[in-house]
Amino acid sequence: PRCSQCYSVSDMEYAYVNARIRAMKSRLLDPSLLEHLINKPDIDSLITELEKTTYREELEKAGVLYSGVNRIEVAIRKDLVKTFRSILTLIKGGDTEAFLAIILNRWDVQNIKTIIRGKKIQENPSEILECMIPAGELDEAALTELVKQPDVKAVIDLLATWGIVYARPLILNFKEFTDTGDMLVLEYALDTFYYEDAISKVKASESDDARVLKNILITEIDINNIKTVLRAIRDRIDPEEVKRYFVKGSPEFDANKLLTMMKTGTIEGALKYLEQTPYQFITKIPPEYIAEGKISAFEKELEQYLVKKAVSQFLGDPLSIAIPIAYIWAKYTEVTNIRVIARCKVTEVPEKELREALISV
Repeated sequence: PRCSQCYSVSDMEYAYVNARIRAMKSRLLDPSLLEHLINKPDIDSLITELEKTTYREELEKAGVLYSGVNRIEVAIRKDLVKTFRSILTLIKGGDTEAFLAIILNRWDVQNIKTIIRGKKIQENPSEILECMIPAGELDEAALTELVKQPDVKAVIDLLATWGIVYARPLILNFKEFTDTGDMLVLEYALDTFYYEDAISKVKASESDDARVLKNILITEIDINNIKTVLRAIRDRIDPEEVKRYFVKGSPEFDANKLLTMMKTGTIEGALKYLEQTPYQFITKIPPEYIAEGKISAFEKELEQYLVKKAVSQFLGDPLSIAIPIAYIWAKYTEVTNIRVIARCKVTEVPEKELREALISV
């Protein structure tokens, strides 16, 4: 039985919110339309087709300043952000809004990583800005200001001045970064802070919403830890050095088990440990990928699993956060796929490679 203490949003409010989100879901591109986009011969015909969809408004706005693939990139990014912000306006107050913010703040972390990476290699600010998805706390104006900073330290200092929580792990690890020049030090510090903070927030609640979100977060952490193990084996990094980069996920993949996987010293050895787990599907990847040390194939399969798990929440409790979670992931996947198709058209990537790069749901 439901109790008023278990939900920040009432059942009646959820019924309304999720009815709205299901209506938004009905406007997502179906597989046949995506197939239609794949078969378009060039960017202009791709734009013409996209103008028949919900992306029309943003494509028209973007067409004033941009053309070709840039027009598509700007339009789909703006549409994504507008869509996510509209979901936040539907759900206001308490744990539910905080839980949705946790999901959207993933993009804050991703944006900060992209900016500090760009600053380290002295990338053109406009190039960095094109990669931004201002869906979290940091809006477009804030991200533009961060991108204008001269170097990594200035970016961190500005985040600290604004009181953005992600400044904390960056400040704590900045000396090691300057000593080693290793960007992973800052990236893993951000990831660890984000996940530990998110898990602590959902653990403080016993609601169904918290359970749904925690399940997705733990899956994401486990997948990132498995990726770290595979990369470390490929790059022959000392296991003791790598273990500091593990984030606490499920008991099935605690630090000791991950270390044991890594100490096998081979991709095949690590994969054997996955045979009796939910991730056994990556053990079916053709052996030639293992021989060539191509872990991108494994990473892609793991990412697909996470997306499918998140999108499957559409089948979850209609009076919970499951539906918004599923929609956010489905929409992000759609935008990612459109971006892949557009970029492949520009660079004339063979269709087989284009299809391999798409995320299937």
